[in-house]
Amino acid sequence: MRIVITGASGNIGTALLRELDSSWEVTGVARRIPDLAAEPYSGVSWLQLDLGEPRAEEALAREFDGADAVVHLAWATSPAWGEPAMWRTNEDATRHVLDAAAKAGVGHMVCASSVAAYGPGPHGEKVAEEFPRTGIPVSAYSRGKAELETVLDAFAAAHPQVELARIRPCAVLQRPAAAEFTRWLLGPVIPPGLLGARLLPIPLWSSLRVQAVHSDDVASAVRLILEQRATGPFNLAAPDVLDANALARLVGGLRLPVGKPVARFAARLAWTAGLQPLHPGWLELADQAALVDTTRAELVLGWQPRHSTEETLAELVEGLRGKAAGASPPLAGAATGLRARVRALARRRPTHQSQA
Repeated sequence: MRIVITGASGNIGTALLRELDSSWEVTGVARRIPDLAAEPYSGVSWLQLDLGEPRAEEALAREFDGADAVVHLAWATSPAWGEPAMWRTNEDATRHVLDAAAKAGVGHMVCASSVAAYGPGPHGEKVAEEFPRTGIPVSAYSRGKAELETVLDAFAAAHPQVELARIRPCAVLQRPAAAEFTRWLLGPVIPPGLLGARLLPIPLWSSLRVQAVHSDDVASAVRLILEQRATGPFNLAAPDVLDANALARLVGGLRLPVGKPVARFAARLAWTAGLQPLHPGWLELADQAALVDTTRAELVLGWQPRHSTEETLAELVEGLRGKAAGASPPLAGAATGLRARVRALARRRPTHQSQA
């Protein structure tokens, strides 16, 4: 089976390459090529391409010609100011990928959406794939994924000959992605070694609930979709849900009870000053995101997650503390020494693009 994977060097893409054995003929598409001497990137053909550039559609159509399936994973989640704009990487790139797939006659597509595409979820209840995909207006990531779903609906109506599947995972985590999450969550100012200290106060509001899924489990679901040529949406998450106290124990040790408005105000001040990269829009998304039911993936695909939310988060925290990193540019380590912290403090402006 010959497949083309966009975003193949990222978090989910790296896990998918580990999941696929040598019987698969794989081409990875990435803006920055990973270390080809490192696993799992060495046995893959690569096309270096910025999916958002105007001529990307032509190059993709040539690469997609003859492919059995295309897996579209590329997405800018929390880019730094110096990286391409989110709308360019997400909206333009998705349009180029879909148009090229239609032009090349690709028969099966798998696109990565997110639970963030759903509207605010009922507290403590899990929702199925039929839940409204209206997004959460205060989150750029959520709005982007909701718009992606609308684009996919239009594509499916215009091209019924293409068998289209879409995955909707919750937070996708793994140890090799720790450096990427360090850049998104901590930045150079906050030392990762502070995580896991027993008396470290973690400011969280009491209603917070967290669901996660391991990158390897998402990769397993994508492989099953490809093997079965499955179609339709699939929620992906570990079954257990953590409350604020359990999350604080995993990340630091003690939950510092705060109201969400206080946490949001503090996050905005710190983000604006460049002290940390976490925009308050992510806090709103964490607070309002729906918890998801995965019955359809279990029944249709035979999918079963091998990692719990607690195990997955614990693995990420261990990776953050140990400064774990991957061998691709998206997963590479970041400068976190004293010099990097001083430069970050002197910048006095946000380090990452707004998630409002």
